[in-house]
Amino acid sequence: MVRVPAAALHALAEVMNPIRTAPRALTRRYRARRDRHAPATPELAARPRPWIRAGGLVAVVLLGAWLGLLVVGNVRAPVGPMDTTMTLRPSLAGGTKINVSPLGALRLDSHVAPVRLDVNVDQLDPDRAQALVDHPERLSGLQDEVARDVEHGTLDLAVRSCVAVVTGATALGLAVYRRPRRALAAGGLALTLLVASGGTAYATWNPDSVLEPKFSGLLSSAPSLVGNARSIVTEFDVYQKELARLVTNVTKLYDVTSTLPAYQPDPTTIRVLHVSDIHLNPASWKIIASLVTQYKVNVIVDSGDTMDHGTAAENGFLDPIEDLGAPYVWVRGNHDSRGTQEYLKHLKNVHVLDDGHARNVAGLRFAGMGDPQYTPDRSEADGAEASQELAGARLASALRDQSAAGTPVDVAVAHEPSAAREVDGDVPLVLAGHLHHEDMKVMKYGTRLRVEGSTGGSGLRAVEGKYPDPIQASILYFDRDSRRLQAWDEIELGGLGLTTAEVSRHLPKENQPGATPSPSTSRPSPTAPDSPAPSTP
Repeated sequence: MVRVPAAALHALAEVMNPIRTAPRALTRRYRARRDRHAPATPELAARPRPWIRAGGLVAVVLLGAWLGLLVVGNVRAPVGPMDTTMTLRPSLAGGTKINVSPLGALRLDSHVAPVRLDVNVDQLDPDRAQALVDHPERLSGLQDEVARDVEHGTLDLAVRSCVAVVTGATALGLAVYRRPRRALAAGGLALTLLVASGGTAYATWNPDSVLEPKFSGLLSSAPSLVGNARSIVTEFDVYQKELARLVTNVTKLYDVTSTLPAYQPDPTTIRVLHVSDIHLNPASWKIIASLVTQYKVNVIVDSGDTMDHGTAAENGFLDPIEDLGAPYVWVRGNHDSRGTQEYLKHLKNVHVLDDGHARNVAGLRFAGMGDPQYTPDRSEADGAEASQELAGARLASALRDQSAAGTPVDVAVAHEPSAAREVDGDVPLVLAGHLHHEDMKVMKYGTRLRVEGSTGGSGLRAVEGKYPDPIQASILYFDRDSRRLQAWDEIELGGLGLTTAEVSRHLPKENQPGATPSPSTSRPSPTAPDSPAPSTP
């Protein structure tokens, strides 16, 4: 037997001992580290607060539902001759948005819910459009076809949105929590929120919202989409017919080279363009001329403050009025001097109203009163309010004299609303300005007061505030026979440096479908107590 020297055995032991004891050392080190990081009293370890966990779950549900809608929550559906894409989107205001590219967008206050229905008009199907061109009789049945298409599309969208919302919330919940139970809870909560939103939309559904749409984008498309005032009053009484008319008009816009009849203004409708407070903005003349052309305006009414200081040096600014393409009815504002008024009297096609004198222009009878104040420095003299009321009382007296003579006035014009309010009960409609923002209301005795915003974007004052003032004007539609207001369009353009445009259609309450005419009211006349007052417009 070979004998191993003791020294060699000792050296081998020195090598093997660390290897043999290494697992034990690692185990002891791991236990020490675990004990060092473990809480001293496990039963007192802090747990997440319930409201934090609930808030986190809601955040996961909302984010997952939104991602699901973005990925698969849309439906391609034909609506009449057009191919559309319908989508549900989260929204605080709700409603419906119809994108008619490249013309712009149309917004309807169709419902109140945290979801908005987006309808994108992708393209016009040439075969279906040509079929309408070749067979115009099919337009009579278009309303039923459109109603069926929209019903099928929205039903398909509702089902697909439910699947998208539940799938998105469940998938994100599984990725975040890694627990199937929590993921299913997220999906169930998402479905509950969607069903609740759908129920809210159904409960607040307003089919008449299509009567008062808001347009943005290319301004020239608005008249063709809106249609004429007479058809709104007499024909727009059923939602299906409203929807069909909208689709038909959009078809006309897309198929401009076809033989579809072009949009024609109602020949029995008088169109009045109301402007005010231009304040020496030269861009206003181009805007007014464009509106006169686009809307086939019969007469322009300016309720004052065309100038800024009323000096003779500014008079040349007024010369473009002669070339606007329509008669120009004007009253003096507090920034317009008597010299300004005399200069305008000598311009072609201008009708200056003052002292209650009446003029017949474009089928309507106007009377007005110039502003008694002249304040180019924007000051307000003592007794200014009393002088406005006195001027309004003089205008009211002149209106009563006109009625007694058998020539009642259709529209009164004053600059300040405080003067315009004095004619309540003596005329169906009174126009004013001065405030630089739009307003419309029916006063106590039935006269409708229309206050126009600044058609000059407040002129040089546009840059004084944080944001530039918008340019505002309105188109008023009158029935030629009754000479009463049938509808009006509010037009708002972005101020300096902005390129937005919006048109919104409004109807008097008595002209909306299903409305019954309310009895007219009138105030007692101090000069002619037995003379009848005009009926409520």
